[in-house]
Amino acid sequence: MRWNFVFTEMWQGLRRNLTMTVATTITITIAMFALGAAWLFHAQINRTHDYWFGKIEVSVFLKQDSTGPQQDAIQQELNSLPQVKQVFFEDRSTAWKRFKKEFAKTSPALVNNSSEQQMPQSFRVKLHNPRQFNIVAQAVRDMPGVEDVATEPDALKKLFSFFDTLERFVLLFAGAALIAALLLIFNNVRLAAYTRRREVGIMRLVGASDIYIEAPFVLEIVVCAVVGGAIATGLLFFTKLVVFDHGIGHAFNTNLLDIIGWGTVVQAIPYLLLTAIVASVLTAVGTLQRYLRV
Repeated sequence: MRWNFVFTEMWQGLRRNLTMTVATTITITIAMFALGAAWLFHAQINRTHDYWFGKIEVSVFLKQDSTGPQQDAIQQELNSLPQVKQVFFEDRSTAWKRFKKEFAKTSPALVNNSSEQQMPQSFRVKLHNPRQFNIVAQAVRDMPGVEDVATEPDALKKLFSFFDTLERFVLLFAGAALIAALLLIFNNVRLAAYTRRREVGIMRLVGASDIYIEAPFVLEIVVCAVVGGAIATGLLFFTKLVVFDHGIGHAFNTNLLDIIGWGTVVQAIPYLLLTAIVASVLTAVGTLQRYLRV
């Protein structure tokens, strides 16, 4: 195969259909960027879940008039559950110290109007798998002597819900952009094949193989895919810096959220480029099989 001829034809094709080439590259860029953004948000959601689920405890608060036998029964039930890793008993003195430490600066009036005797005793429960906290909560919630069972804070539920919704939106947008990119590739290849139908006819008459004829068309799309993927990669680095580090990182307390690192962006790069190239090549080859017939 004369590769000089193939690359020359590829370059002429890119220049001949410059408007379509630019439009295809931009559409691929948008699609790959949206897929990469969905990747980043998915990684952030998993990181946030892992960060918080490792810290979540089930707190079983006892009634003020709970008896010793009731407390023993609750502790025995907790220790019997396979989901439970360890059980700690927090008396009023320990609860009072923790209460003052948490609210001394933010709500001093609340601390001044409270006392140690008002603090509820509780069992602090560590779990093997924090995702199973509801199983433990249901097991002891209705036992005698139990006032309340606290599990996942509402703030975390809202945070997880926000990220889940955002991830679904970005993923849907990425799917729509990818479909648009494939349709544009289809039209671009079809137009190129129609424009060069005389050249293709002559090549067939002199015995050129299908691979030799189709190679310039496919390489044109590969160039668009590589350039689009490269631009999308740059946009992902920009998104990591602006949206995650300076946006989400500043909007939430550092103790509430563990922001993804640059390694997550680097891991996404080969997948984005591979997706762009494979999807583009398959679409181009499929289009050529149908329209490159002389």
